[in-house]
Amino acid sequence: MPWNISRLGSRTAGTLVAVASLGLMVGGCTSYDTYSAADVRNGAEDGVKIKAGVKAEAGAVDCGKAKCIALTFDAGPCEHTPRLLDILKKEKVPATFFLLGKNHVDRYPDLVRRIADEGHEVANHTWSHQILTDRSSAEVREELSRTQNAIEKLTGRKPTLMRPPQGRTDNDVSDVSRELGLAQIMWSTTAKDYSTTDSALIEERTLDQADRDGVILLHDIYDGTVPAVPGIIGELKRRGYTFVTVPQLMAPGRAEPGKVYKP
Repeated sequence: MPWNISRLGSRTAGTLVAVASLGLMVGGCTSYDTYSAADVRNGAEDGVKIKAGVKAEAGAVDCGKAKCIALTFDAGPCEHTPRLLDILKKEKVPATFFLLGKNHVDRYPDLVRRIADEGHEVANHTWSHQILTDRSSAEVREELSRTQNAIEKLTGRKPTLMRPPQGRTDNDVSDVSRELGLAQIMWSTTAKDYSTTDSALIEERTLDQADRDGVILLHDIYDGTVPAVPGIIGELKRRGYTFVTVPQLMAPGRAEPGKVYKP
């Protein structure tokens, strides 16, 4: 039965996520094509090259040359988000926030505005964290469009990126995402912060998996995550990484709606 993390304590939610993730691994997965940030930058999707003369915006990071990595946070905003935003502002680090609608976007509208106003990428993580591959196309459309509309009402802009709960997607989800103008973004690094409140462990797991063009998955809804962020940022900067949003990671290319992107 689908569950809603918004109504669960962090320990209970973490247990359920871990069990669900294990079920995904042992139960098999749907086959679909994926594309990397380098594919998008090089115009390699479907063999189509970016037209000559297309350049990144002035002042933008060239991730074809720089050692870039994207920090992403799922399922907020929440009571921990202000502290996280303070950290990111102090460190001058942009991030991508995949926001959950029910009990989050609708509960913390000022935080949604702040995330956007401070230059972070605002993205879609569905309305109530339903497993989209278990839903009809109409239900998938409702889960995504409701969050799209709520975010647009607060920020004036609809997201162009989404992350399916637990990373589960299929052709039907891709079709609806394409219809709504949403590219699907997966990840390369997970600290499994749903399973622990140990900030040092979250930091260690993240740093062990970090790599160029990587996409780090964290959740600001869990108690141990935000305290781990300063250490993660500090060490990755020391290693020569430049932090970017997911769209900046792909620039001057752009993620195409409906397609699945995975480092």
